[in-house]
Amino acid sequence: MSAAVNTSDALARLAAVIESRLPARGGNPEKSYVARLLHKGPDAFLKKIGEEATEVVMAAKDADHGGDRAKIVNEVADLWFHTMVALAHYGSSPAEVIAELERREGTSGIEEKALRKAQAREASND
Repeated sequence: MSAAVNTSDALARLAAVIESRLPARGGNPEKSYVARLLHKGPDAFLKKIGEEATEVVMAAKDADHGGDRAKIVNEVADLWFHTMVALAHYGSSPAEVIAELERREGTSGIEEKALRKAQAREASND
């Protein structure tokens, strides 16, 4: 089994747990951190995403100066987790993100950005 399959499986399992904590599925904010975040609404989990992104940057900067590189992985895990909470809230899944990354595979980042800009221009002219 490839690492990509294992990664997809792990993300799918975590996504299923997060989705089970949605208010519509009876997530109990008194018993679950995820349910509490979801119950508080987007401001709560979006704030956590911002905090975790900042912590990723700080951990990377520290690693550049001899700090523990494992902290980068830990902070990225926190960032991914909170981003998955947002995905669940908005009715999306890690599988959709993976599909988008696969769609972009083999495409130059420069070409992808130019295409998105062109599409945005077309949409604003409609």
